[in-house]
Amino acid sequence: MRERATAVEGVRRTNLGEVLRLVHHEGPRSRSLITAETGLNRSTVADLVTALVDRGLVEEQEPDQTKRVGRPSPVVTASADVVAIGVNPEVDAIEIGAVSLGGGLRARARIELSGVPSIADVVDTVSRTVGQWREDELSGCRVVGLGVAVPGLVRTSDGLVRLAPHLGWRDEDLATPLADALGLAVTVGNDASLGARAEHLFGAAREHADVVYLNGGASGIGGGVILDGTLIRGAGGYAGEWGQTRPGIANEAHRRTHDGVLEDEVNRARLMAAATLVSGDDAALAAALAGDPGPTADEEVIRQRRVLAATIGNAANVLNPSMIVLGGFLSILRDRDPEEFDADVRARSLAVVAEDLQIASAALGQDRLLIGAAEAAFARLLADPLG
Repeated sequence: MRERATAVEGVRRTNLGEVLRLVHHEGPRSRSLITAETGLNRSTVADLVTALVDRGLVEEQEPDQTKRVGRPSPVVTASADVVAIGVNPEVDAIEIGAVSLGGGLRARARIELSGVPSIADVVDTVSRTVGQWREDELSGCRVVGLGVAVPGLVRTSDGLVRLAPHLGWRDEDLATPLADALGLAVTVGNDASLGARAEHLFGAAREHADVVYLNGGASGIGGGVILDGTLIRGAGGYAGEWGQTRPGIANEAHRRTHDGVLEDEVNRARLMAAATLVSGDDAALAAALAGDPGPTADEEVIRQRRVLAATIGNAANVLNPSMIVLGGFLSILRDRDPEEFDADVRARSLAVVAEDLQIASAALGQDRLLIGAAEAAFARLLADPLG
């Protein structure tokens, strides 16, 4: 009897997670739509929704009576007061965001740095910022966890940062000191893989099952691959390091390093220097390049676009995605002339591969990594809302 009761409770927890996941990833929906999407009966869905309401995870709202015939069912929406913290440490700044269930941003901060941050710097900055938010922007909110998007190689099994070369981190445990300082469960992952997941769930790749995502940041270029709806991590969790591939550069005049990898040639620091910017985020860089940056900056943008297009063409030929998404400063390069850039990529791809290929800039903009990191922190809650 006890085994049967345990099994029934396990099924209920699974169903609760499925309902919460639907509302979180797909947005507000009526009870009747949830019934259709899950295949559960109406009374079961009503019980599950009530349990989630009681836990403060979702809210029910009355539907718009003017837009439906008959008796419409209540609309279930994720609670904006349930949040996860997303963190992205970089060589020039630490970005922190509080992301609600449903993917909305409740609070955001970018703390500019004078030097490359250590693990202790990240822990101190994040704990102080989140502490202030808990007394102000997040007062009354339930914080369920914290996720960190690290620009480097992160071991999937335990979140150990094996190598973040631009940060100078090697075999560093970031999760434990953060968890101790904030009293939260902490998940650490590769920034680009988390960005790929965010764009797949909430951004430009929502309607696509096969996606290549390339992320360009101050530390270099990373990537994520989603095939048949599944994020590909690799044996240790290190898949997607596009920045470490060696690009094919047909014109030697376009090469800036001897035998350099992609992130040596397509490089944010080079763009910043060409635009005569000493510091600033991607918005500042985009604004500088969109103005009148001068011939040197224009030449650098054109050069980097050509090298990047060749790499993306190779990715399309190898993986045959339906969508390629560019984030960070890579989206700035594409946005200079999207039609020309996309045509260049297709010209470097096999004709049959290019037929259905779409290319887009990250729809989530500068929030993509914070949303991806928070999504990793939400995983436990979505798997077991009663846990």
